[in-house]
Amino acid sequence: MTVPAHAKTHPVADELARLLFEGADRERVHGAWRRLVSGEEFAYRAELPPQERTALSYERLRLLNEAAGDPVELATDPYRLAGLHEWTGPVDGGLTTLASIHYNLFLGSVLDHDGGRSRDLSAFTSLRHTGTFLCTELEHGNDVASMETVAVFDRDTGGFHLTTPTEGAQKFMPNTSLTGGPKTAVVAARLVVDGEDRGTFLFLTPLSDESGHLPGVRVRRLPQRTGTPVDHCLTAFDGVWLPRTALLEAGHGRLSADGTLTSSLGNRRKRLLRSINRVTMGKLCMSAGTLGMSRAALTIAVRYAYSRFLAGPKAGERVPLAAHRSHHGRLLHALASAYAMTFLHRSTVRRFAAQTAEDRAEDRAEDRVEDRTETRAEERAEMEREVAVAKGWITWQARAITIECRERCGAQGLFPANGLADLPLNIEGGITAEGDNLVIWVKAAAEMVFGHQVTRPPDRTDDLGDRELTELPFLRDLLAEVEGIWQERARTALREGPSGDPVGRWNVTSDAALEMVSAHARLRAADAFLAAVALTTDPRAGHLMRNLCRLFLLKQLGEHTGDLLAEGLLTADHVRALPKAVDMVMAELAPHLMTLVDAFDLPAEVLSSIPIASGGNVGGTVPATREPAVL
Repeated sequence: MTVPAHAKTHPVADELARLLFEGADRERVHGAWRRLVSGEEFAYRAELPPQERTALSYERLRLLNEAAGDPVELATDPYRLAGLHEWTGPVDGGLTTLASIHYNLFLGSVLDHDGGRSRDLSAFTSLRHTGTFLCTELEHGNDVASMETVAVFDRDTGGFHLTTPTEGAQKFMPNTSLTGGPKTAVVAARLVVDGEDRGTFLFLTPLSDESGHLPGVRVRRLPQRTGTPVDHCLTAFDGVWLPRTALLEAGHGRLSADGTLTSSLGNRRKRLLRSINRVTMGKLCMSAGTLGMSRAALTIAVRYAYSRFLAGPKAGERVPLAAHRSHHGRLLHALASAYAMTFLHRSTVRRFAAQTAEDRAEDRAEDRVEDRTETRAEERAEMEREVAVAKGWITWQARAITIECRERCGAQGLFPANGLADLPLNIEGGITAEGDNLVIWVKAAAEMVFGHQVTRPPDRTDDLGDRELTELPFLRDLLAEVEGIWQERARTALREGPSGDPVGRWNVTSDAALEMVSAHARLRAADAFLAAVALTTDPRAGHLMRNLCRLFLLKQLGEHTGDLLAEGLLTADHVRALPKAVDMVMAELAPHLMTLVDAFDLPAEVLSSIPIASGGNVGGTVPATREPAVL
């Protein structure tokens, strides 16, 4: 196998990068963040202990804020907000966490409620106060509807008393320590008026100033967790008084001076979901961060595969790791997934942004029509489900990819300085944050068993023998059939489950329903991939894209050939031909590994600071500058 020339400026890589990074919108969405992480201030600092690494992440947050332009505009732009996570994720997982909380969960929540733009936000946009978000409690994680923190309305002052009634109600894991300077939080709490629970709302709550934590605010730092360190804490409130303006209000809930609550939503659960609706954008942010980590891991692993040599079949011959199918084959499968993940994320962000714009226009409209409002609610619910499904699939794939890349780099991959060791641990945080993956998939599965119609292709069994495993439309339609097969199984299981036992009925249904969700995620990724293929203008890039998409689809179908054969959707000859089809696609793609990762556009300055990505190794020769090495 011939070692390819470095393809950084190759037009094929440029075309692939155009497809991966928003096309004409690339500079606006990604440019500032890519330049930011190229700076020396973002180089890995191996000598720092955990608390100093956390402090460094806050320093970098201030650099990020300077690069952001208008922080308010950033918080309301799903594209740039997601882009931020893609580029910071690989270089500083702690910074990614802090930025996600400050711009999306904190500032975004304030802006999404009445008065957000009329408030003085200068302390937060200048980062004199870092924003944090307090929702999850020690004993109430995914069941946030059961949270216990209360904000009791005080008729005498018109304000509220914020209280943590039990040890289990302490807010769990927010970054509320004094590291990084003063903090202000958005706190989710039950609004209690005259002893009556009116539902969960958000309250703007100062936590600390230059002198320390404010009276009544109790903060205890948690032990160090896995991944890049962040100042996670337990936080509680002892009757902290808040002014009337602390309550974040919107159409879902407004409180009059006499304590009367008016709401456009009929129950407390809906008001809760509306209050914390920024977690949907948060799912896109978590997906984006892990997506950036996956692409960085692949770039490092592929470059290492070409710079690490071993004995060849002939005496005295040396060949790169990348020459071996056992090595580059695993990286190619990971690359196909990473491209599919990226295109799925792009299409999901577009759908979220369009739905959000429509919702805002609907809120401003004076001629609201009830039927249209209900339709909009249904559309939003479906969009939120698609975001959750994408988040689960992308973050799980990201973990698998980064683990594979670490392993392909052997012992060198175990050293954080080589850019890989921290990534799987940081991705674990993304898998759990903004809705634990399995939990949000179970919810999606329950909705999709009967609430989602799988679009199955027309019957083509009459010419099945003429179909080839190289045909992208054929492979795509087979994946759609897989989704339909598992939905039918889930529906049958639910109908035949034990009557009078809801948990028992779901237990016999859930495995099939979750497999349906998995197939749905992969089908959406395939459709997004195929849409990107159609936009290719360079014939050579188009050839690579089609082969990479073909490899992705063949991999997804491998475990389902038995079902497809049993249903008459594949022939025995198709099943026998599958391994050879995969091998042939790999042979086509293998010489282009470097081009495929160069399209990920990781800055040369970042790569040159990672020993194994720039021709060096930990403990050996490390390039003295941050200029890219030519492999």
